[in-house]
Amino acid sequence: MGDKEIPKKQAANGSKNKKKKKRGGSKKRMTSEQTSAYNYVSEWVFLDRPHSPNTDDFAIPWNQPKEKLVFELHSHSIHSDGFLSPSKLVERAHQNGVKVLSLTDHDTLSGIPEALEAASRFGIKIIPGVEISTMFTQGRDSASDEPVHILGYYSSCGPAKFDQVDKFLSSIRDGRFLRAENMILKLNKLKLPLKWEQVAKIAGKGVAPGRLHVARAMVEAGHVENLRQAFSRYLYDGGPAYTTGSEPLSEEAVQFICETGGVAVLAHPWALKDPIAVVRRLKEFGLHGIEAYRSDGKLAAYSDLADSYGLLKLGGSDFHGRGGKQESEVGSVSLPMLAVHEFLKVARPIWGRAISEILENYIKYPSETNFQLIMSFGKPKVCKGISPASCPGDFMGQCLSLWLTNEETQNAEFEAIKLKLAAISTNQ
Repeated sequence: MGDKEIPKKQAANGSKNKKKKKRGGSKKRMTSEQTSAYNYVSEWVFLDRPHSPNTDDFAIPWNQPKEKLVFELHSHSIHSDGFLSPSKLVERAHQNGVKVLSLTDHDTLSGIPEALEAASRFGIKIIPGVEISTMFTQGRDSASDEPVHILGYYSSCGPAKFDQVDKFLSSIRDGRFLRAENMILKLNKLKLPLKWEQVAKIAGKGVAPGRLHVARAMVEAGHVENLRQAFSRYLYDGGPAYTTGSEPLSEEAVQFICETGGVAVLAHPWALKDPIAVVRRLKEFGLHGIEAYRSDGKLAAYSDLADSYGLLKLGGSDFHGRGGKQESEVGSVSLPMLAVHEFLKVARPIWGRAISEILENYIKYPSETNFQLIMSFGKPKVCKGISPASCPGDFMGQCLSLWLTNEETQNAEFEAIKLKLAAISTNQ
């Protein structure tokens, strides 16, 4: 959750009542549906491996051992309110068996390049992500307004219309600076003196400060004993030191994610006052899914809510690296393979269209800046035989097979893109 107050634990669907399996007991075999889902997901996860399983030959029979695929779809780094650098986060995820990690820092994509660089060393696939701070309002009744966080998941090449995304997120971050200053003013009026320099130092150079940074400054100043106390007494939604920033409306953020080639998912709905009203409204603007899984299992109420509105059921640890009993470990959410399969069935066509738009824009404006922007998100581990500097078009044409499956690129649209990219390299 990061910038939100940590909610009370809710019981998952009998997750703690399951009996432990006896040692040496046989593992439960996958059904044919689960095996089909696993093969679909594996094909995408391992695209960048040598001799990538990019054909039907990769289909794994139901009775053969399968590599465990752990997806972590909600995590934070020091580029927002996390405690670890992106590279350290990736290393931690690798140690915990994560195969696919989405770094979803608050209102910024700035940590993605470092995460990708580290991921190439550990064999982890990165989904470029972001957690956008928004405000949900129900008409004129401002008392019902509440902060809502929307997760956006993008393609291997990042978002389409990157300049627009950068401007959109920058505006929110600018509001976070003003918001933090106002929180400090309120705390000072409450006889809890804090200085802006303290909060800025904790946040780090260039990082837009959030409530967690203010809370950490309060702990360091001795005003509260711990982060939970800072939130429960002063920084909770509507609390004595709470203030809003310049967050966009939730509907605008969902629509914006959809327009820029992303998958929009409602984060931690259990923290909302009226999750049904939020989901009902955001579904109209293109919301794709909600978080329904946590480290303590599937939350039945939110799974049912997702089913009621035809939404994907996802989840992640919301890992920040702060430590303590209250934090879920990165990779600790057990997302069912069928849930991941449904996610990718929705996401991959969206991402494919985004990659097409990104490459068409490069073909139209084949500048070094545009090339480097694409590579900052989509530079693969291996593209042998071609120099990115001398033949950028050919290089990206070869990279297509590492961003998309053969099936996704074997159509008239991508065949035309490959020819145009080759022509760029020839001209250069």
